[in-house]
Amino acid sequence: MTFATLGLNPLVLKCLETTGYTVPSEVQRQAVPAALEGRDLLVSSHTGSGKTAAFLLPSLHKLAEPSTLPGNGPRLLVLCPTRELAMQVQKQAMIYGAGLRKLRTVCLVGGAPFGPQFQALKVNPEVMIATPGRLIDHLERGRIDFSRLEVLVLDEADRMLDMGFIEDIEHIVSGTPASRQTLLFSATLDGLVGKIAAEMTNNALRISVVTQEDQKANIDQRILFSDDIGHKHRMLDFLLRDVDLTQALIFTATKRSAEELSETLMEQGHSAAALHGDMPQHKRTRTLQRLRDGQTRFLVATDVAARGIDVAGISHVINFDAPRQAEDYVHRIGRTGRAGRTGIAITMVHGKERHLVREIERYIGQSVRVDVIAGLEPSPRSERPFDKNRGGKSGYGNKSGGYGNKSGYGNSKPWGERSASTDKPAGERTWGDKPAGERTWGEKKWADKPRGEFQSRGQGYGQRDAQAPRHDDDSRGNTANHGAGNAQPRPERNGNTWAKPEGGHAAKPAWVNKSDARPAFKSSGPRTDDHRPAATKPRGRQSW
Repeated sequence: MTFATLGLNPLVLKCLETTGYTVPSEVQRQAVPAALEGRDLLVSSHTGSGKTAAFLLPSLHKLAEPSTLPGNGPRLLVLCPTRELAMQVQKQAMIYGAGLRKLRTVCLVGGAPFGPQFQALKVNPEVMIATPGRLIDHLERGRIDFSRLEVLVLDEADRMLDMGFIEDIEHIVSGTPASRQTLLFSATLDGLVGKIAAEMTNNALRISVVTQEDQKANIDQRILFSDDIGHKHRMLDFLLRDVDLTQALIFTATKRSAEELSETLMEQGHSAAALHGDMPQHKRTRTLQRLRDGQTRFLVATDVAARGIDVAGISHVINFDAPRQAEDYVHRIGRTGRAGRTGIAITMVHGKERHLVREIERYIGQSVRVDVIAGLEPSPRSERPFDKNRGGKSGYGNKSGGYGNKSGYGNSKPWGERSASTDKPAGERTWGDKPAGERTWGEKKWADKPRGEFQSRGQGYGQRDAQAPRHDDDSRGNTANHGAGNAQPRPERNGNTWAKPEGGHAAKPAWVNKSDARPAFKSSGPRTDDHRPAATKPRGRQSW
């Protein structure tokens, strides 16, 4: 089967001849005829299967005929998860539609200035490729009209949902006409993707293209176990010195790691650059162009570059940080071994990340070979197999005698059988050379005095002499001396009065009956009981 047998417009076929493509891929053979019939499609295919042409060719076939719907908006809308993928789709649309008369395209992506995008929208482009976030910005400004939209394409729908664009996609779809044709392409159609697809399509045809074994053989997949981050750097330095390596794409988990690793490679004398989502669009475009031109040999990127990069010179894909999802692993390694070329994909995995390897192998349906670099072998603990009988990794219980088998642990004697020396029977613990119960503190034996007869300051507590002085009754000037010789005898109390001690102060006025009210002072005369002279100055306003 050739493209001519698919029923495409001759103008589109002529542009295909310039690209060198003559035989359609499996996903193109199934999707193009159904899309030409006007049916909605749900397509599941792997990376590098030719899905971009699978939705662009039938869409451009429709755009070759003039529109019968009123309005000035786009006739084809393609939503992409990343800027790089959107720009790649725009490039392919311009190639496949070069023979169409007055075909105008626009790419609306974040990180680019609004001015040029506003100018491109004024000329009423027929083809619009956009990321959901930037398209929402233009919709809120009222610069886009979807009244004559004919085809809506959701490329990499699973990736857009993973990036949190579900609400933006629903908002965009709600503004499109119900008579549109919807083409959804995704790596998987299960879970949330299948639910969203059912809501957005009408009697859609489901197409699933399974990865072929001969396409798997184009990529040599390997696993390298590592001990720590330093071990990873040493292995990476060894891999980058491979003579067969022309260009390498190195993936990290975070943007900061991409920046730091690229700076480290540049300090080592390598031609390296970083690519992540925080970079402005013009810088990302320049970085990718330098990679295509061969000026950059090592590109350190996050998952934002896993989809949308098609560089023929990439011979190695190195996962410096293992992907957290098996789908991301497939898209990462799909950047090499494209169009029949061979490639090498190496993933560095820590011993605690073995579950990621199992998920990847389960997803791709094959095992990945574990490789070892001579001189950089991981410690036995990193690649130790799982031992079901022990409930953990084998070897842990036998290391240095094993946990639980160490001397002194688990084999020690009970506390009741311990003794300070081997010649004494159990139960007779000693403190030094004296038997228990006769321990001393200095020269005094605490056990010599019965309980309650400890002395303090010459007198025992509980046996205080009635004539002993109280600390608060010491005479003035002798408060520092608490001995009996320095204190005056305690004055006798007579009823409710205190006797005046000799040489002491005057006695306090006596209150005869505590129960009676205090006698009121006469207001007619001055108060003299405090030994103060009567006030001679009349009451009234005082001046200072």
